Amino acid sequence: MATLADIARELNISKGTVSKALNGARDVSESMRKQVLEKAVELGYHRVVHKENAPKIALFITNMEYTRPDDFGYELVSGFRKAAEPAGYEVEIIPLTIRMQQEISYDSFMVQGNYCGSLFLGLSLRQDPWMKDFKTCKTPTVLYDNHISSNPNVTYIGTNNQEGMDLAISYLKGLGHRKIGYLSYELHAYIYQRRYYAYLQSMIEHGLPSDPSYTGSAHHVSECLAQHLPRLLSMGCTAILCSHDILAHSVMVHCQELGLRVPEDISILGYDDIPLCRYAVPPLTTIRQDRESLGKSAFYALTSQMNHVHVSALLLHATLIHRGSCAEAEQRTPTED
Repeated sequence: MATLADIARELNISKGTVSKALNGARDVSESMRKQVLEKAVELGYHRVVHKENAPKIALFITNMEYTRPDDFGYELVSGFRKAAEPAGYEVEIIPLTIRMQQEISYDSFMVQGNYCGSLFLGLSLRQDPWMKDFKTCKTPTVLYDNHISSNPNVTYIGTNNQEGMDLAISYLKGLGHRKIGYLSYELHAYIYQRRYYAYLQSMIEHGLPSDPSYTGSAHHVSECLAQHLPRLLSMGCTAILCSHDILAHSVMVHCQELGLRVPEDISILGYDDIPLCRYAVPPLTTIRQDRESLGKSAFYALTSQMNHVHVSALLLHATLIHRGSCAEAEQRTPTED
């Protein structure tokens, strides 16, 4: 492990200056601080944590609500903390912004803050600058629903999306559905890409039409409802599978506004099992992610990384939750757009 002396020798400065830079002292210039951080990262330096101080883990959150029990991220965060804090770690929740990522590299931020590892929730493949840093970072890192294949220091955790889609398609096929449409949020996020391809693969495996024309994706729910849903209905789809419960609920309400009965005329199936599903009318059938267990698994994956056991991916089983939004198919005759 690199030491303060190693960093000082590489930069031809004193150990005192290195220590001040790492601790954010005001009498060290910003340019010197960045040089020290970058060299510390390059040499693999990690601060020694005194026994009386708990080691810190950063939990970065973006594009995800987590403060209330009904929020999607609430159980993810609580599960992670339930595993980490009894093990002696301090979990610091950090709202992640684009500006933060533009101002400092990921590894430098982690060294500066004295974090021994991190979990990320809600990252976007295209928008977040640190996604590029993850390809070469040296910090033990866990990404929820994002996968970096080229770096052994980064672990992907999530639910097995292929298994989830297989459960959904098998269930709908068992109810007599043959034309099963698929609607998704825009495929910029890794998770929506995975679910889209899992849907197509599952349709093939169950001998059903695997045609991209039976799918639709959009950035806004309103676009899905205005453009893609009418097209799928006109093609004779008797069931609509959605990439997320919020979208599925919106589809269900819109179908009802069009005069279709759910589930008698059209079956709707979601993904994730957020609390809203239980209170929808009718209650929404969905694929469940055990988010508290995912939070705990994220900590186990992170401690594996910190112990130099490089786990590529940790996927939990999906579960089909039967409620009232799906029924046996009544074959619909395709209509003209």
